[in-house]
Amino acid sequence: MNAKRRSKTILKRVIDSICVLIVLPFFIVQWVLEMLIRRDVSFSALSQFWSLVPGLAGSYLRKNYYRLAMNRCDKDCAILFGTIFSHANTEIGKGVYIGAYCNIGKCKIDNYCTIGSNVHIMSGKHQHSFNDLDTPVQEQGGVFEKVVIGEDTWIGNCALIMANIGKKCIVGAGSVVTKNVEDFSIVAGNPAKMIRKRKENGQQ
Repeated sequence: MNAKRRSKTILKRVIDSICVLIVLPFFIVQWVLEMLIRRDVSFSALSQFWSLVPGLAGSYLRKNYYRLAMNRCDKDCAILFGTIFSHANTEIGKGVYIGAYCNIGKCKIDNYCTIGSNVHIMSGKHQHSFNDLDTPVQEQGGVFEKVVIGEDTWIGNCALIMANIGKKCIVGAGSVVTKNVEDFSIVAGNPAKMIRKRKENGQQ
């Protein structure tokens, strides 16, 4: 590692450490609130707060808050302005980039994934039951499932994700993913369909 890169790494560590000290009181507030209300309610409220901090400072503060508050958030990631999370049981891997104004449910985003702006990753496709016609849909409840996005996958702007996506996939902008996507797939459309594979018979 050359001197310039080493200095940059040290500077990032110092900034991360300062940001942890800044966000720590907010995490303590969340921890106290969890004794009174559900974990995800307090987590979601603080997520909305941190989503509004602009610029590079906001990105550093967000990721360091989530390092404390989420099940896992790697220090080497970027979460841009306006992006909110609704479940603390979420995992963000190393090198992940999440664009602006995303809405992220319960999920695991593996290493080096790129998530475009205005992407919505839902907590599966069974969040709302609707079988009882005598009960409002809002009151019927549902099941929150953990959606997995495989490593090095790129999801284009404004996509809606309701199912698992394999590793090294590409999801076209505006796509609606309702079924699991195999590794190395390129999919697009509403509902998303296979266009082709990035890798066939061991060849790239």
